[in-house]
Amino acid sequence: MIESFGLADTLQTAFVLIVAFVLGTLIGAERQYRQRNAGLRTNVLVALGAASFVHLGIELNGHAGAVQVVAYVVSGVGFLGAGVIMREGGEVRGLNTAATLWGSAAVGAACGAHAIGQAVVVTALVLAGNTLLRPLVNAINRAPLDEAATEASYEVRAVVKLADVMAARDLLVATLEAAHYPVRDVSVEKHGTEDAELVAELVANTIDTGEVEAVIARLEASDLVDEASWTSATSD
Repeated sequence: MIESFGLADTLQTAFVLIVAFVLGTLIGAERQYRQRNAGLRTNVLVALGAASFVHLGIELNGHAGAVQVVAYVVSGVGFLGAGVIMREGGEVRGLNTAATLWGSAAVGAACGAHAIGQAVVVTALVLAGNTLLRPLVNAINRAPLDEAATEASYEVRAVVKLADVMAARDLLVATLEAAHYPVRDVSVEKHGTEDAELVAELVANTIDTGEVEAVIARLEASDLVDEASWTSATSD
């Protein structure tokens, strides 16, 4: 061990790891400021660990060793990122934090491979993604939905009496098709012992709001329908 010890190699290793530490700190500080699950220390340790492993791979087996270690770093960080993703009801949280950990690992791996310039660029872009793009994301989220230009799935719902389900179903389908909105499927959801809700899924990817509101009005004018409404869900 003493014979293999070299001051130059030690200094190079220290430089690589210190750079990974500093860049990981920059990324982690932004996450810590926003009180995310994976904050300052987590991002620093991910960057530092990735740099250590990749640098060790280079020391042991040159570029081939680095390539092998990087492959394992990528898969390993994927499992680590999955640990910060949580589902709360219908909402999924932690995706951005997991992606940031992925970025920290990339920064560390670049440092370990002695690609310091690339590590700095990746750090800058990760920070830009988490900060500079935030106003754009907020602006898009606040923008009103253009039903005529957005691809979405649509449903028309009608609350009816259980005894009138079949007749109301025929009325629902006929009214929608007369308005040139073909029906893909109609399901029945029971509400208690007397009422049911018919749910018609439309084939159309875009609709005219005025036309659908007119369909709703015609349905509610019928003695077979107690209440009618329509909903939309945009696709990814």
